[in-house]
Amino acid sequence: MAAEPLDGRPGEVDPRPEPAADPPAGDAAADPPATQAEGDPPAAEAAGDAKPPDGAGHPAATTGSGSVRLAWRSWRRSRPFWGALLVILGAAEILTSVRAPLPVILHVGPQGLAAYLVPLMLLLCGVLLLVNPAQRLFYSVLAVVLALASWLTSNLGGFLVGLLLGILGGALAFAWTPIPGPGGAGRRDTAGAHRADPA
Repeated sequence: MAAEPLDGRPGEVDPRPEPAADPPAGDAAADPPATQAEGDPPAAEAAGDAKPPDGAGHPAATTGSGSVRLAWRSWRRSRPFWGALLVILGAAEILTSVRAPLPVILHVGPQGLAAYLVPLMLLLCGVLLLVNPAQRLFYSVLAVVLALASWLTSNLGGFLVGLLLGILGGALAFAWTPIPGPGGAGRRDTAGAHRADPA
C-alpha cells in the first residue's frame, strides 16, 4: 500500500508504521512449538549415552579386593594367627636386646651361642605355628619353654618384654581351636579329639 501524503500536502509521509498483517490461521497450527534447541540430541539418545559411575559397570573391580579379603580371613582363621604373631614378636624383641650395644647383656656358653639360639628357635616356633597349625600343641609348649629359658640366656628375656610376649603367644596358640567348616559335622577341641556336635 503506497504512503499517503500527510494533510494533503505533497511530499510529506505519515511517520506512523502500518500494522503488521496477522498470519493465516493455518500456518500457526502447522508449525509445532520448538521444545529443544536445534542441534541438541534427543532426550532418549542422551539418556542412552549417559555413562555409569566409576566402578558401577565393572563388578570385577569391586569383587577383587573383597575376594582377597575373604581369602585372607579364611587363612587367618584356620591357624593360631595371633598366638604365632606374639611369639614372633617376642623372639624379635629378644634378638634385638641381644644385639643392642649394652654392657648388661648376659653371655652363656661358647661365645654366647645360647643367647642367639634360644630366640632363633622361638622365632622358628612362631613361623611353624603359621605354616603347620596341626602340630600347634607341640610348638606352643616349646615356645613357652624357650621363652622361659631366655630369662637366663638372652638378657633376662629381652628385658621381660620378649619373655612375656613369648609366654602369652604360646598360651594363645595352645588354647586355639579351629573353627568348623560350614559342612563339617563336628569340631576339634584343644586336645585334638573329634567330637560330634549336638543335634
